[in-house]
Amino acid sequence: MNETLTKVYDEYNRYIYHLCLKLTRNNEEAQDLMQEVWVKVVRYEASVAEVDHVKAWLTTITMNTFRDRYRKNVRRSKYMISQPEQLDVPILDLVPNNEISTEEKIEKVEITKIVQEKMDLLDAIYQKTLWYFYVDQFSLAEISSLMKVSIGTVKSRLFRAKARLKEILLSDAAIAEAVLPA
Repeated sequence: MNETLTKVYDEYNRYIYHLCLKLTRNNEEAQDLMQEVWVKVVRYEASVAEVDHVKAWLTTITMNTFRDRYRKNVRRSKYMISQPEQLDVPILDLVPNNEISTEEKIEKVEITKIVQEKMDLLDAIYQKTLWYFYVDQFSLAEISSLMKVSIGTVKSRLFRAKARLKEILLSDAAIAEAVLPA
Protein backbone atom coordinates (compact mmCIF):
# COMPACT_ATOMS: atom_id res chain seq x y z
CA MET A 1 0.00 0.00 0.00
CA ASN A 2 1.32 3.44 -0.84
CA GLU A 3 1.68 6.35 1.57
CA THR A 4 -1.44 8.20 0.43
CA LEU A 5 -3.59 5.13 0.94
CA THR A 6 -2.08 4.54 4.36
CA LYS A 7 -2.87 8.14 5.38
CA VAL A 8 -6.44 7.83 4.11
CA TYR A 9 -6.88 4.54 5.97
CA ASP A 10 -5.46 5.94 9.22
CA GLU A 11 -7.61 9.07 9.01
CA TYR A 12 -10.95 7.55 7.94
CA ASN A 13 -10.87 3.96 9.21
CA ARG A 14 -12.95 4.69 12.34
CA TYR A 15 -15.41 6.86 10.38
CA ILE A 16 -16.00 4.11 7.78
CA TYR A 17 -16.40 1.48 10.49
CA HIS A 18 -19.01 3.56 12.34
CA LEU A 19 -20.87 4.27 9.10
CA CYS A 20 -20.86 0.54 8.27
CA LEU A 21 -22.08 -0.25 11.78
CA LYS A 22 -24.86 2.31 11.45
CA LEU A 23 -25.95 0.81 8.14
CA THR A 24 -25.80 -2.85 9.09
CA ARG A 25 -26.55 -2.68 12.83
CA ASN A 26 -24.40 -5.76 13.27
CA ASN A 27 -20.72 -5.87 14.26
CA GLU A 28 -19.71 -8.79 12.00
CA GLU A 29 -21.59 -7.45 8.99
CA ALA A 30 -20.09 -4.00 9.58
CA GLN A 31 -16.60 -5.48 9.54
CA ASP A 32 -17.37 -7.41 6.34
CA LEU A 33 -18.80 -4.31 4.69
CA MET A 34 -15.83 -2.22 5.82
CA GLN A 35 -13.45 -4.79 4.34
CA GLU A 36 -15.29 -4.66 1.00
CA VAL A 37 -15.10 -0.86 1.04
CA TRP A 38 -11.34 -0.85 1.65
CA VAL A 39 -10.83 -3.47 -1.06
CA LYS A 40 -12.58 -1.12 -3.50
CA VAL A 41 -10.50 1.81 -2.28
CA VAL A 42 -7.28 -0.18 -2.83
CA ARG A 43 -8.54 -1.27 -6.24
CA TYR A 44 -9.03 2.38 -7.23
CA GLU A 45 -5.98 3.72 -5.42
CA ALA A 46 -4.97 5.72 -8.51
CA SER A 47 -8.16 7.78 -8.06
CA VAL A 48 -7.41 8.70 -4.43
CA ALA A 49 -4.93 11.43 -5.40
CA GLU A 50 -7.48 13.03 -7.75
CA VAL A 51 -10.30 13.15 -5.18
CA ASP A 52 -10.99 16.57 -3.64
CA HIS A 53 -13.23 15.39 -0.80
CA VAL A 54 -11.95 12.03 0.37
CA LYS A 55 -14.53 11.63 3.14
CA ALA A 56 -17.43 12.17 0.70
CA TRP A 57 -15.81 9.80 -1.79
CA LEU A 58 -15.43 7.11 0.88
CA THR A 59 -19.00 7.66 2.06
CA THR A 60 -20.26 7.18 -1.49
CA ILE A 61 -18.26 3.98 -1.88
CA THR A 62 -19.60 2.73 1.46
CA MET A 63 -23.23 3.52 0.60
CA ASN A 64 -22.96 1.95 -2.86
CA THR A 65 -21.29 -1.16 -1.45
CA PHE A 66 -24.03 -1.46 1.17
CA ARG A 67 -26.75 -1.10 -1.50
CA ASP A 68 -25.08 -3.71 -3.68
CA ARG A 69 -24.85 -6.16 -0.76
CA TYR A 70 -28.47 -5.53 0.18
CA ARG A 71 -29.72 -6.11 -3.36
CA LYS A 72 -27.64 -9.27 -3.63
CA ASN A 73 -29.06 -10.55 -0.32
CA VAL A 74 -32.63 -9.73 -1.39
CA ARG A 75 -32.17 -11.61 -4.66
CA ARG A 76 -30.73 -14.53 -2.74
CA SER A 77 -33.47 -14.49 -0.10
CA LYS A 78 -36.20 -14.83 -2.74
CA TYR A 79 -35.09 -18.43 -3.14
CA MET A 80 -34.65 -19.23 0.52
CA ILE A 81 -37.39 -21.01 2.46
CA SER A 82 -37.22 -18.97 5.65
CA GLN A 83 -37.42 -15.28 4.99
CA PRO A 84 -37.77 -12.69 7.74
CA GLU A 85 -41.19 -11.13 8.23
CA GLN A 86 -39.74 -7.64 8.44
CA LEU A 87 -36.39 -6.05 7.80
CA ASP A 88 -35.54 -3.57 10.53
CA VAL A 89 -33.25 -1.30 8.54
CA PRO A 90 -34.57 2.22 7.90
CA ILE A 91 -31.67 3.05 5.58
CA LEU A 92 -33.19 0.64 3.06
CA ASP A 93 -35.52 3.44 2.05
CA LEU A 94 -32.50 4.88 0.26
CA VAL A 95 -32.16 1.82 -1.95
CA PRO A 96 -34.04 2.47 -5.18
CA ASN A 97 -35.81 -0.40 -6.82
CA ASN A 98 -36.62 0.42 -10.42
CA GLU A 99 -37.45 -3.13 -11.45
CA ILE A 100 -41.09 -3.91 -12.22
CA SER A 101 -42.25 -7.30 -10.98
CA THR A 102 -43.90 -9.80 -13.29
CA GLU A 103 -47.22 -9.28 -11.52
CA GLU A 104 -46.99 -5.52 -12.07
CA LYS A 105 -46.16 -6.03 -15.76
CA ILE A 106 -49.17 -8.33 -16.23
CA GLU A 107 -51.41 -5.94 -14.31
CA LYS A 108 -50.22 -3.02 -16.43
CA VAL A 109 -50.99 -4.92 -19.65
CA GLU A 110 -54.47 -5.86 -18.36
CA ILE A 111 -55.23 -2.29 -17.27
CA THR A 112 -54.07 -0.98 -20.64
CA LYS A 113 -56.40 -3.43 -22.41
CA ILE A 114 -59.36 -2.43 -20.24
CA VAL A 115 -58.75 1.29 -20.71
CA GLN A 116 -58.40 0.88 -24.49
CA GLU A 117 -61.64 -1.09 -24.63
CA LYS A 118 -63.45 1.59 -22.64
CA MET A 119 -61.87 4.36 -24.76
CA ASP A 120 -63.60 2.82 -27.78
CA LEU A 121 -66.90 3.80 -26.14
CA LEU A 122 -65.96 7.49 -26.22
CA ASP A 123 -66.79 9.86 -29.06
CA ALA A 124 -64.09 9.91 -31.73
CA ILE A 125 -63.07 13.49 -30.93
CA TYR A 126 -62.42 12.58 -27.27
CA GLN A 127 -60.60 9.38 -28.24
CA LYS A 128 -58.28 11.35 -30.52
CA THR A 129 -57.61 14.01 -27.91
CA LEU A 130 -56.77 11.45 -25.21
CA TRP A 131 -54.63 9.47 -27.64
CA TYR A 132 -52.64 12.51 -28.77
CA PHE A 133 -52.08 13.69 -25.20
CA TYR A 134 -51.37 10.45 -23.31
CA VAL A 135 -50.09 8.00 -25.91
CA ASP A 136 -48.34 10.23 -28.45
CA GLN A 137 -47.50 12.71 -25.65
CA PHE A 138 -48.12 15.78 -27.77
CA SER A 139 -48.26 19.14 -26.03
CA LEU A 140 -51.51 21.08 -25.88
CA ALA A 141 -50.18 23.43 -28.56
CA GLU A 142 -49.33 20.52 -30.88
CA ILE A 143 -52.76 18.96 -30.39
CA SER A 144 -54.33 22.36 -31.01
CA SER A 145 -52.60 22.72 -34.37
CA LEU A 146 -53.24 19.07 -35.33
CA MET A 147 -56.96 19.31 -34.59
CA LYS A 148 -57.21 22.92 -35.80
CA VAL A 149 -58.84 24.18 -32.60
CA SER A 150 -57.78 26.52 -29.82
CA ILE A 151 -55.74 25.36 -26.83
CA GLY A 152 -58.75 26.11 -24.61
CA THR A 153 -60.85 23.71 -26.68
CA VAL A 154 -58.17 21.03 -26.34
CA LYS A 155 -58.14 21.51 -22.56
CA SER A 156 -61.94 21.26 -22.43
CA ARG A 157 -61.95 18.12 -24.55
CA LEU A 158 -59.27 16.54 -22.37
CA PHE A 159 -61.22 17.37 -19.23
CA ARG A 160 -64.50 16.02 -20.65
CA ALA A 161 -62.82 12.93 -22.12
CA LYS A 162 -61.18 12.02 -18.80
CA ALA A 163 -64.43 12.60 -16.90
CA ARG A 164 -66.42 10.51 -19.38
CA LEU A 165 -63.79 7.73 -19.39
CA LYS A 166 -63.80 7.66 -15.59
CA GLU A 167 -67.60 7.44 -15.63
CA ILE A 168 -67.49 4.56 -18.14
CA LEU A 169 -64.82 2.71 -16.16
CA LEU A 170 -66.65 3.07 -12.84
CA SER A 171 -69.95 1.98 -14.39
CA ASP A 172 -68.35 -1.44 -14.88
CA ALA A 173 -69.02 -3.19 -11.55
CA ALA A 174 -65.89 -5.36 -11.67
CA ILE A 175 -63.63 -2.38 -12.26
CA ALA A 176 -65.38 -0.23 -9.67
CA GLU A 177 -65.01 -3.01 -7.10
CA ALA A 178 -61.30 -3.36 -7.82
CA VAL A 179 -60.60 0.39 -7.73
CA LEU A 180 -62.89 1.80 -5.07
CA PRO A 181 -62.27 1.04 -1.38
CA ALA A 182 -64.85 -1.16 0.30
